[in-house]
Amino acid sequence: MSDQTGAEHEGCGCGCGTPGRDAFVQLGTRPADGAGDAATPTPGRHGVEQLRVPAGTFTMGDSSGDRNPGDGETPLHEVTLEAFEIDATTVTNADFARFVDDTGYRTEAEMFGFSAVFHLAVEADPADLMGQADGTPWWFGVRGADWAHPGGPRSSIEGLDDHPATHVSWNDAVAYCAWAGRRLPTEAEWEYAARGGIDGAKYPWGHAEVDDGGWRANIWQGTFPRENTLDDGWLTTAPVRTFEPNGYGLWQPVGNVWEWCQDWFDPGYYPASPATDPRGPEQGGARVLRGGSYLCHISYCNRYRNSARSSNTADSSMGNAGFRTVALTPAGAQA
Repeated sequence: MSDQTGAEHEGCGCGCGTPGRDAFVQLGTRPADGAGDAATPTPGRHGVEQLRVPAGTFTMGDSSGDRNPGDGETPLHEVTLEAFEIDATTVTNADFARFVDDTGYRTEAEMFGFSAVFHLAVEADPADLMGQADGTPWWFGVRGADWAHPGGPRSSIEGLDDHPATHVSWNDAVAYCAWAGRRLPTEAEWEYAARGGIDGAKYPWGHAEVDDGGWRANIWQGTFPRENTLDDGWLTTAPVRTFEPNGYGLWQPVGNVWEWCQDWFDPGYYPASPATDPRGPEQGGARVLRGGSYLCHISYCNRYRNSARSSNTADSSMGNAGFRTVALTPAGAQA
């Protein structure tokens, strides 16, 4: 199956991949006035623990043979990066709340008036359900769903301070970064950090499958999309420090939530990408997402691997995507 998302990829049978916002706008909801307004940058209070990822060269792309046609996980190629500092976890609800409190920022989900919610996670009155996107009937456009109401108007983030912030678009994540004096990781930085120093491995912990010897990531168990047996303990998001960190100390770079990266998405980028510090194509129609989510399962969606790629439009938001950030200055220059 393909997890390339956005309006141009509708009907692909995605599980983790969410339809782009346009797929729900077509159901009849129009953007609210001011949709896409950015926050005015102010001194931030980014409180996520920082990890130093050492400079080095690694093999980028799929070496397991489990690549997905059309995603552009090949050819394998060596990439060299400077040292950098990255968040140990994705940005949490508590972190995002500080940003909102400081700036008064309204996310694009709030501005548009809706976001994408997996059908088993919906907490909303029937009148708030916009309907199902064509080709992915397990995703509903839900009016009133946003970062503070992840299931819809009848939900809240009470008790979820340490869960990843979701329903955050790429544009929202960039606004947070402006406030915090940070940026999103490049796709190469993300993959290098996710590998945790194990070059060529399928997962952040090595080659063992997710359920080999105990659960290692938050993904789907059971029959998708109707029944999740909750063997790993979670229907949707798990706290950001669940399971074990990788060799660099990153928690849950795969599973739990997709993570936005800085780059434009292009499945044909790897053959022409620079060998040193690649920054992605100069333009595109969608932004890169990495890591898979709580909706992935090996039987139909194995995009919770280190090399797996997905994308969505910059204004799209959904209940299974968040982000982590990196420092603006190379780690070696901060000493």
